[in-house]
Amino acid sequence: MSHKFTVVLGSAGVLALFSALSAVSLAAVATGDGVPFPNGLRDWFLVNSLTAGADSALFGHVSGMHHIYVNATGLQALKADGPLPFPDGTVFADDVHEFSVKDGASFEGVKKFVTVMVKDSKKYAATGGWGFQVWDGGDPAKPQLADLAQTVPACFVCHSPQKAHDYVFSTYIP
Repeated sequence: MSHKFTVVLGSAGVLALFSALSAVSLAAVATGDGVPFPNGLRDWFLVNSLTAGADSALFGHVSGMHHIYVNATGLQALKADGPLPFPDGTVFADDVHEFSVKDGASFEGVKKFVTVMVKDSKKYAATGGWGFQVWDGGDPAKPQLADLAQTVPACFVCHSPQKAHDYVFSTYIP
């Protein structure tokens, strides 16, 4: 059985964007904000893929081939479009790669970064219940949001227009 999903993205919403479908879990190593690296994310449910070039007015600052995944905890709420808010433990991940175009087709290249938003309504109450992190090159040892007083609110600001959908851009298409 196949499912179709779409992601509706705002100008910076692409950075938003996750328990595994087959017992894959988040890494035990977490960043200072407690957001763990999503080991095994490519075994999760693929929500959507999109490409954005550096010349894109909306996505130029996050250009690349984006593969957006959701873990099993959030999948049912995504499919049913609720109930919202998403349950604690929901994780969305955006696996971003370089890409090239040849003969009109886009080809995936090296990994640029992985972004994560994880739902914990108590721990991240100040940011709508979501914690955020970005890992350079998809390397769990290279979290990029060290100054969380400055960076997490920036992630959250981009997601704020999606408040009615619990700050998530992804939607399910049956």
